[in-house]
This record gives sequence, C-alpha cells and structure tokens, in this order.
Amino acid sequence: MRQRPLLWHRAALATLLCLCAFPAPARSQSAAATPAPATVEGFNCSANSTYPCQAYALYRAGFAGVPLDLSAVGDLFGVSRFMLAHANNLSTSAAPANGQPLLVPLQCGCPSGSPNAYAPTQYQISSGDTYWIVSVTKLQNLTQYQAVERVNPTLVPTMLNVGDMVTFPIFCQCPAAADNATALVTYVMQQGDTYASIAADFAVDAQSLVSLNGPEGGTKVLSEILVPLRRQVPQWLPPIVTHNDVSIPPPSPPPSATPGPSDDRNGVVTGLAIGLGVVGGLWLLQLLLLACLWRRLKAEDRQGEAVVSGDGGEAGRSAKSASGGGGGGGGERFLVSDISEWLDKYRVFKVEELERATGGFDDAHLIQGSVFKANIGGEVFAVKKMKWDACEELKILQKVNHSNLVKLEGFCINSATGDCFLVYEYVENGSLDTCLLDRARARRLDWRTRLHIALDLAHGLQYIHEHTWPRVVHKDIKSSNVLLDARMRAKIANFGLAKTGHNAVTTHIVGTQGYIAPEYLVDGLVTTKMDVFAYGVVLLELVSGREAAGDGGELLLADAEERVFRGREERLEARAAAWMDPVLAEQSCPPGSVATVMSVARACLQRDPSKRPSMVDVAYTLSRAEEYFADYSGESVSVSGSGEIAAR
Repeated sequence: MRQRPLLWHRAALATLLCLCAFPAPARSQSAAATPAPATVEGFNCSANSTYPCQAYALYRAGFAGVPLDLSAVGDLFGVSRFMLAHANNLSTSAAPANGQPLLVPLQCGCPSGSPNAYAPTQYQISSGDTYWIVSVTKLQNLTQYQAVERVNPTLVPTMLNVGDMVTFPIFCQCPAAADNATALVTYVMQQGDTYASIAADFAVDAQSLVSLNGPEGGTKVLSEILVPLRRQVPQWLPPIVTHNDVSIPPPSPPPSATPGPSDDRNGVVTGLAIGLGVVGGLWLLQLLLLACLWRRLKAEDRQGEAVVSGDGGEAGRSAKSASGGGGGGGGERFLVSDISEWLDKYRVFKVEELERATGGFDDAHLIQGSVFKANIGGEVFAVKKMKWDACEELKILQKVNHSNLVKLEGFCINSATGDCFLVYEYVENGSLDTCLLDRARARRLDWRTRLHIALDLAHGLQYIHEHTWPRVVHKDIKSSNVLLDARMRAKIANFGLAKTGHNAVTTHIVGTQGYIAPEYLVDGLVTTKMDVFAYGVVLLELVSGREAAGDGGELLLADAEERVFRGREERLEARAAAWMDPVLAEQSCPPGSVATVMSVARACLQRDPSKRPSMVDVAYTLSRAEEYFADYSGESVSVSGSGEIAAR
C-alpha cells in the first residue's frame, strides 16, 4: 500500500467534514446510466446528459516539447492562462514542474450530427506532425487519431502541410443526474493505475468509476476514463482536486509510427484535496485583505500619490492635470497599483522608441483610427494610442491568450501627456471590411477562405465566452475589428468596449449601426448573446460582400430577412446563391455550404437572445459546412432572367 503524507489525511478529513455540511444532492429517480467506455471515437453522446457543459482533462506538464509555462499549455488547448491557473489553484505567473498534473478546463459539447462528445481544439500543423503523433505526444492520448480523421473530413491525413489548422477532438463527457457529479474529468490510465488508486487521488469512491466506465478489467494502459468531481463548488472558484503525480509511459504505436515520450511513475502524491471549509476560510481572509487594500488605495488616491511615471513632483502634477482636463479617461488616473500586475507579463516600451518607430505618430504610419504601424528593432508592431482609459482593456487582455485574438505585446504610459499606448502584434492584411469592399482584394477571398474566416472568428468568440473567468463580452464585433494575417486567417481585435461578467445592464449604449443586438439597444442588456448577434451580421457580410449598414442607413440584415430568410426552407439554397457576393458567383462555390452559413446567420440573428446558439454550436456547424467541398463536383449556380436558380 502506498504511504500518503499526513497532509493528505488532514485535507481528506477536511473535505469529508465540509461535504457533510452540505445537503446531499438530489438523486435521479431513473436507473444509473449504462457505462459507456471510450472507443477510438471517444465517449458516446448520452441522452441523459445536458450539453454543452464544463468539463476537464488531466494533462501532465513538460512533455513533447511543450514549455513548462501555463501560457504554452493554454495555447495548446485554446484556454487562457487565467482559467488554467484558477482550475489548479496556481498564480498566473506560476511555472508548473516537470510532470506536474494540471486540470485543463474544457467546454464539452455533443454537436448535432456527432455521435460523440468532445471539446474541439485547434492545432496548427508543424513539420513532422501527423494526427497520431500529435494525439499521442502533445495531447497525451486525450484523443485518438481516428477521431481526428472523422472531425476533419476535408483533410487528407497523409497530405498535411505545415500551417494547416486541424481540429483535435479532446474526449470529454457531460454528467448525467445519476452520476452525482459537478463535472467529469477525462483521465488517461497510466502504468500501475487502478480504480482504487485513482479514486483515492480524486477523493471519490471506486464504484463511481465502475458506474461511469464499466468494470476495471475492461480498461488498459493509455485508455481514457471519466472521473467525477463531486464537490459543491462556488461559481467564483473553479474546483481543486488531487492528482497522482505520474508520467506517461511509452505508447504502443501503430505500424511505422514513432513512439511517444516515456518516463517512470514515481508514485509521489501531491495531495491537493482541500476541504470547502478551508476554502471558505481562505475566501474570508482574502476578502479582509482586499478591504484593507481598497482603503489603502483610496487613501493614496486622495493624496495624489503613486503616479505611474515614478518621478513624482512635476510629472505627477502633469498627469493629474491631463487626466482632469477632459481626456479620454473621463478623469481617471493610472496608479502604480493599477498596472503592477502586468509589469512582469508584457514588454514596457519607452515613449521615445514608439515616437521614433512611428515618425512621431505621423499620418504616413496611420493604419486606422488611432492605430499606427511601428518598426521597432526590425520587428513590426501596431501601436494603439489612447488616453488614460486603457486600464479596463489591459485587465481583459491579460486574461486572454488565443491564436484567433490579436496578441498584446506590451504597453507604454506617458504620464506627462495623459497618453497610454497599447502595442499589439502586426496583422499583415488589415481588416476584413476593407478586403471585402475592395473588389480586387475580395477576389482573394474565395468561399473556402471566407468559411475559414468565419470559423476563426467563431473559435475566438467561443474562447472569450467559455474559457475566461468571468466571461468576456467583446461588445464590438464587426468586420473592421476582424483582422487577417498573411495566411488570411482571422483574429479578433479592439477590446476597448469589452466587459467582463454576464447579464449586466447598462444605460450607456455604444456600438456600430447594423451590428447592435436589439436587447442591448432597448434594455442595455450585456450578454455573450449580443456578440453572437453581431457575429451573425459579419456572416452576412462574408456571404454578400456588402457593408452592415449602407450610406443611406439601409441595413444588410433587413435585406437578408426580405430576400433570403423568408420563404420555404427547401428554397434557401437557391435564395442564398442569388444573394451572395458576385465575386463568389464567378468562382466554384458549393451552394449547400453557402446555405449552411446563411442558416447559421439566421439562427444568430434571432430577436430573442435565448434562441441564439452558443459559439460552440456555431463552430461545430460551420466545420460541417466545409464537408460540402469533399463531394463538390464543381457545378456553380446561376440566376436566370426570371429569377429562378439553375445549376450548370
């Protein structure tokens, strides 16, 4: 029997005592769900579960060349460093130890038409990558190459190119009522694991593993099983569980494949089982500390101390004068305490180097609005010039880290003038709206490219809606805030209006005509569904090649409702083909794919926000739209003189 440290026993006892203090969750009156062990395609969708849901995967740090860094692990799974840190009770600057187990938060879904539940993870192919190698090494058998082939029907596994974006389905499952679990963890069996040892590490009973996965004899090393999390967890604190600190044994490769990484199990138990009573005490202590900190900051603010420049005296007075003189910050000032948490995360630029790099912010360097192109040390950046109102945007940007969001590289504060500069990665091909409206550039945007742009935007929104805590609402999704890189892949930009939280109400309505959701315009209701509505408008722009609102104020949505959305469903394909961008009509374009995108747009543009889909469902449906290319014969669609649609 393994010897567990005394800390383990104390933590387990605290957990037991705290759980006893809560009323027992209501049990389902139905029989327990039939065990559904994972196959090479994953866990089967269950009629007894509600999708989508919060799920987790157990990942061990330090393998397959993935750096020992929360940001690197977050990038691999498309989750933020912030969420990863909170799911594992770590600070955002913590570096995991080699082999340290980490809980990776996932949004698990069972999209319409899929027999299996999974969390889609976007991965960019590098030299030497295959479906099998990535699944076994970097993703540590949390998926299987057969499942990857199924969810990427338009890609040929033996003809992958460097830079290809592939969806890797991380196996997951949503709990049924009979499972009596807050969430389920996807766990890959290691050499020496037993149900008893895993159950002990997660502070659950071994019978629960049998109920979820079937008899222990049916499992083998490197097979995926589900482990329940059963604690009542406050919404402000993601669950913390115990793990067995083990590493990955060498897998059994298919013919002609290279084996994955190996290591010996050391049997060290890290013991993170902390009772809810302990967590409650820490929470209370944290509140007291925050109250003391708030009083201290208010006192500093009243005394006019701690201005960012740090040189005090005249600089401090200049900053106070600038912020109070009607600048963009509405009288707000940055304090050292406001930005100290970002100083070790981002590069801090000097005002002088930004001025040199932009020719003194000359119009020749202007990209759009107040964004300038800057060349610093041979590297190109985009510099956004603002007044003292960047604090909220910085707070949000430090939470997010995703390939479909424009990356913040650093910032600069000029206390003398009241300016703040946010320095972003430079995205080569500019904004989507300029590409669509320039007919020459629009011809580069064939239908497959536009579909990929729609998917990229969906993945970026899914990330900020589901994998940040609190959830982030962008509030300003529009084609001018969608930037295209050298490969014409999309990145979401401009988080200046973004807000954290959900179901907030505001009386200060801001936005762009043609994109504003009706519930926000009428009631000031801020939810993720307002981003979904604006996303639906961007889909209309991608299909039509037109602006959301014309010069005369006519709305693209109104035209789509009149000419495409009305009428019999079976004629949608023909109506969409007649309405789409003439540039697309000149090219080979699967009509069924266009109709699918228009169907998604119509769902996103529902007046009732509760009827709009989540971005998880949108991303899955759009990925299926690409399947039309696999069987497409090259026939295009034309409009006859009578307005009828004919294939040719």
